[in-house]
Amino acid sequence: MNVRKIADLSPAERAALFERDAGVADAREAARDIVDRVRTEGDVALRSYASEFDGVEIGNIDVSDEAERAYEEVDDAVREAIENAAENIRAFHERQVPEDWREDFEGRELGRRYRPLERVGVYAPGGTAAYPSSVLMGVIPAKVAGVDHVAVATPPAEELNPATLAAIHVADADAVYQVGGAQAIAALAYGTETVSAVEKVVGPGNRWVTAAKAEVRGDVEIDFLAGPSEVLVVADDTADPELVAADMVAQAEHDENASVVCVTDDEATAEAVAEACTEQAEDRERREVIEAALDNDASGVLLARSMPEAVLFAEEYAAEHLSIQTDDDEAILDRIDSAGSVFLGAASPVAAGDYASGPNHVLPTGGLAKVAGGLSVDHFLRSTTVQKLDGDALADIRETVTTLARAEGLEAHAESVDRRFAGDES
Repeated sequence: MNVRKIADLSPAERAALFERDAGVADAREAARDIVDRVRTEGDVALRSYASEFDGVEIGNIDVSDEAERAYEEVDDAVREAIENAAENIRAFHERQVPEDWREDFEGRELGRRYRPLERVGVYAPGGTAAYPSSVLMGVIPAKVAGVDHVAVATPPAEELNPATLAAIHVADADAVYQVGGAQAIAALAYGTETVSAVEKVVGPGNRWVTAAKAEVRGDVEIDFLAGPSEVLVVADDTADPELVAADMVAQAEHDENASVVCVTDDEATAEAVAEACTEQAEDRERREVIEAALDNDASGVLLARSMPEAVLFAEEYAAEHLSIQTDDDEAILDRIDSAGSVFLGAASPVAAGDYASGPNHVLPTGGLAKVAGGLSVDHFLRSTTVQKLDGDALADIRETVTTLARAEGLEAHAESVDRRFAGDES
């Protein structure tokens, strides 16, 4: 990796860093065709795409029974790790559950209540790698929220990944379908002979999955449109370059389109991080993927003229994962509002959040952290406001309501209030 100065970035270089185009727009037309075919042909289309895209001739699309068997058969260490991660994830998300409330506002009894969605679909990737962690991150908050039926869709294979199936069992999903890609999103959104339609689809995926989510949005709710993984590390001269590089290489391992960036105000640190990234990539099994991610236009080691400039860059970048490894991490955090998930200090690797620390790893990318947060219990709840007014309370706001209603030209609105006082004025 080369070190570049923030002040010297060209408009094209800045655009690559901040737009972080994942190629979703280029996939929209093909995804639309897939969605339309699944909507029309149902299971026939799912089996055809499994053969075409995954090289698998599938029999049963519904493989719910295999999850419990996989849990019993998976390696003991893997089973224990899944259970430990699930416990931490569940505990964190239980803290997010809101309470219904009703309060009296001078005769206006007002409140808010929360109810779970009824049917949710979780997409668990399984293309170049299997992601049992994504199962836990999608299913557990839905279950904590009280969703009655949670279905998981994961790409088909000659033998489905046992760790993914075991995670599905531990998370207590209600159905499992071996279907992947854009076709899985379509099946969950509209239903097929085998797949039951849901009200909301969540979970990460490749550009085809994201493009399909964009296509079905409006007919079914989605969490958000997420692109490839990204990490931004803010470091100063106290950071360990080897650890900074380790976090960058770890996220690069996901996808050759991943965005991995370090911004620092110390030139020696910048050079050392760049060198460490190159060296660490050489030892990894997914070396080709990592090196492609490190070398893409959305990645790099950036040298700021000062820490305030580095902080401004981080705020504008709005990273999915923000790692702060500085002399005063808390002070830096106080100056950055936009990030999906923040990791403070050298002992907080991003991988901890990917798997088992508790917070969700399904996070906004591409700068979406400026306006949205990661997947949470909130995504699986709908809220209803409640109002109960007594006569005196309505009288107190009568003139306000009727005046505004008539100002808007809505006479019937005003009349609906005035009629409640007709007997008092006769």
